[in-house]
Amino acid sequence: MAMSLKAQAAAAALKEVKPGMKLGIGSGSTVNELIRLLAEMVKDGFEIIGVPASSYSQALCDELGVPLTTLDEAPVLDLVIDGADEIDPQLNLIKGGGAALLREKIIAAASGSMLVIADESKIVDTLGKFPLPVEVVPFGLEATRQMMQNSLDAEGLQGEMILRMAGEKPLVTDNGNYILDCHLQAISNPKSLAKRLEVIPGVVEHGLFIDMAARAYVAGTDEIRVLEP
Repeated sequence: MAMSLKAQAAAAALKEVKPGMKLGIGSGSTVNELIRLLAEMVKDGFEIIGVPASSYSQALCDELGVPLTTLDEAPVLDLVIDGADEIDPQLNLIKGGGAALLREKIIAAASGSMLVIADESKIVDTLGKFPLPVEVVPFGLEATRQMMQNSLDAEGLQGEMILRMAGEKPLVTDNGNYILDCHLQAISNPKSLAKRLEVIPGVVEHGLFIDMAARAYVAGTDEIRVLEP
């Protein structure tokens, strides 16, 4: 059976993984393909230790036999491989569709290099059509929302901020926080918006990954493209 585009991108990025590496393992459907391929390599004797970015990634690694450690035990990682919800020409990303953006960003910052794996549907000219997730503490939610609105106004951005739900209740992240999804359509200056959001009390982290990715492996119907900023 032919590999899916997501699996093809994952397989291409895995060629950069060397034996003995401490590997950050992101989260999401493309990373699930990575974990499955990595598990096959481990079965064949490939030595690796992983640090997962979400409870789901951790569970899948455990199930398939990928050896894991924690970021406390291995605070400096060689490489992280993760997916993205959007990728712009500078390799700036929107992440957090799976609500794991905080752990994903901590792991990316602790890694020597970040590789992104995706199919070509994730490539955009301008970030923002995918709603920007912002992880916020539950306390003072409306005050945080108002401060975020002021920041969006200052950037000339318009759009709804919607609290992400899990059924009848707000979705709670692995870290015990909420997610506000900002429906902005187009973010003309992601770096400027990132700086504004970072200084708001109550904002734990945002889904803009600026100047973090070294390369992106993007699978299309005809080929795997390797993109650099």
